[in-house]
Amino acid sequence: MTTSQEDALYEFLENVTEPFALDSAVSFIRMIAPNKSDFRKGNRLAAEITALINSRNIAFKLGENRWVSRRGCFEPLEFAITPSRLEIQNGILVPGHRCVPFANPAIMPHEFHFYWKGKPVPANTTEGPPEDFYPFYTILGEEYAPQYVARDNPENENAFNSDPYEDPPEVSIHTLDMRNVYRETAFVPGDRFVVRTRDWKTGSFELKKIDKDKWSQAELYAWFEAAEIGFRDSFEQLGPGSSTDEQIAYAYWYGGKRMREVPAYSLEEYLYEKTETIETAAYGIETRFWFAGKEIPDRDSLEGAQTVSDRTYIEELLYHAGVPVSEFVIQSYVRDALFRNDTDIGRIVERIVPRTIDRRVIKKILAEYVREVLEGFKAGYNVFTDKAMGPIRQRVGELHTAVIDLSVRLLQSGADSSWFPKHTFVILSQIQSHAAMVMEDLDIDELPDDSELETIDNSLDSMIETYEEIKERIDDALDSFRRNNLSVVKKNSPGSPRQNGGETLQLSLGGTDIWRRIILPASCRLSTLHRVIQILFGWDKDPQDKGKESPAPRAIKPRMQNFTLHEAPSAQYRYSVARSAGTSRRGLADKAPYPGDSLEDMRGRGVNELLYEYRNRWTVKILFFSANGDSVLVFPAGNGAAAPVRCVAGEGAPPPASLDGPMGFRKFLASRKKDGTDNYDPAAFDLAELNRSLAEIAPE
Repeated sequence: MTTSQEDALYEFLENVTEPFALDSAVSFIRMIAPNKSDFRKGNRLAAEITALINSRNIAFKLGENRWVSRRGCFEPLEFAITPSRLEIQNGILVPGHRCVPFANPAIMPHEFHFYWKGKPVPANTTEGPPEDFYPFYTILGEEYAPQYVARDNPENENAFNSDPYEDPPEVSIHTLDMRNVYRETAFVPGDRFVVRTRDWKTGSFELKKIDKDKWSQAELYAWFEAAEIGFRDSFEQLGPGSSTDEQIAYAYWYGGKRMREVPAYSLEEYLYEKTETIETAAYGIETRFWFAGKEIPDRDSLEGAQTVSDRTYIEELLYHAGVPVSEFVIQSYVRDALFRNDTDIGRIVERIVPRTIDRRVIKKILAEYVREVLEGFKAGYNVFTDKAMGPIRQRVGELHTAVIDLSVRLLQSGADSSWFPKHTFVILSQIQSHAAMVMEDLDIDELPDDSELETIDNSLDSMIETYEEIKERIDDALDSFRRNNLSVVKKNSPGSPRQNGGETLQLSLGGTDIWRRIILPASCRLSTLHRVIQILFGWDKDPQDKGKESPAPRAIKPRMQNFTLHEAPSAQYRYSVARSAGTSRRGLADKAPYPGDSLEDMRGRGVNELLYEYRNRWTVKILFFSANGDSVLVFPAGNGAAAPVRCVAGEGAPPPASLDGPMGFRKFLASRKKDGTDNYDPAAFDLAELNRSLAEIAPE
């Protein structure tokens, strides 16, 4: 699709309110953005529209070539908003994230229009420190809250741009002046507004009051159950998705008609007060909603970082070479070459496809394409009018090239991706995706205004800083991989013993960024691994467990499908098989892990991953490195001795022992940031001290 055709599709989706078929979208686009090639034999427009809608999740699928737009789904439905006590006291209402997903995501919250009894609610401004306003935008993504506050008005934007590394001391945001409404209705904490979407496209909403006792608990619980199903299906069908807004929109879709009607909890009430199955989780340099206590899966390459719906021939070639970019990014590289006054085709191609990618045919085809674009741009290019954009385009192009180069080198390194920092390819994908979008934005002839360029430049500083940080961590991980003198040996049979061998495990604390990589003797039993985990995450100092011994475990009924568990009568800890390796010895991996079993027993059953649950509060994911059934990683101990128990890498300080799980830990971190009185350092990790503690555990 051309740019004008893609714009026409989005215009179509903004206006259509009834379920639509593919033919309707095709007809509209041909009328608004005609393209002679669309009418030739072998027309691809219909296929491109279908691929674009489905891959970008910009409409809800009803059947074969039939969809309903977001506007058609959410207009004129009703949802709930529950004002906070502070808002009521100050006579205001902050729109923020309150209207997700019933609002057009292309419109900023301060641009919404609200009505009370058919008349517009007046707007005013509220001043305060920016951190006071961030909680009203977190559903849109915690990392994006400062951007929403900054973009509320030009003064805020200038204040944030003046120092990209520090928040300004005070900002102002647009709020609704609700003094008369609160006074007229005797509004008290706990009362709600029912909000009807009058016009989804323009962001227009009608308010009416509902007393706090008007809706029964049974009615609210019915909505709660629909929401639980909706979010579960959203995560299972879409994964982390492209944004929290997309996750929530699909949760309301999968939650069915009941979730899209009142009585209902407000989205804030549900996510932050009611549900125990969903929490905010780190996803690279962004956040998403996810299953409580579970980690969002890592990627193992850049693939999937860019939309793959309607790639052209040249985009398809580059995608399979590990360079997921659009032709607009390539054109931006060509503009950069003109700005540099370095139009050597070979050097342009090397920037797009680094030397680490040895694909001569692809480079030859790309060179021909670059040559055509260059000839087309030369006549109209003016370096003087490009003086403002050129340096920014050059910097972001260099960053984009570096990310692609690093990603390819990682894939070629031979190191198991489990050795890399958490979410390595997620982070690299996000940087690459953001850099590519900036390059697309700068593939233009018209000069953006100064404030927009300043915002882009500041965001680029942040991207470069993040890249340098993750690159340093990756280099350390690769050094650690080499230092540990890994050797790969063939595995003779699923249960074959290994003399003097050690197992490498990676342990991740669910719902946090805390992880440890350890080496244990293959003969180590799960009961001993329990003691190791206690030390690794600071639970050996838990006052609730002081002096307690773990009695012999007993079998219990599995809490999750396909999980087999054993636990101690005290319910202090339990192990479960997270997934089997799919070996030919079917059923072995599903056998219940028993504390008397060894790591070697787990290997023999083809187990890739275990889960360790501690006091029903914390879950630790235990990953066996290279447990693929074909080879194992062996750490020679030397002198015939058993491999020592040792930690070789990790990140993050253990949470305080008094906290009851990841949700409590998140609240603790948030309150610590706010008052700054606690001396807990989340980044503290003393490898030497940890190994001194582990040395007390005798190898088996």
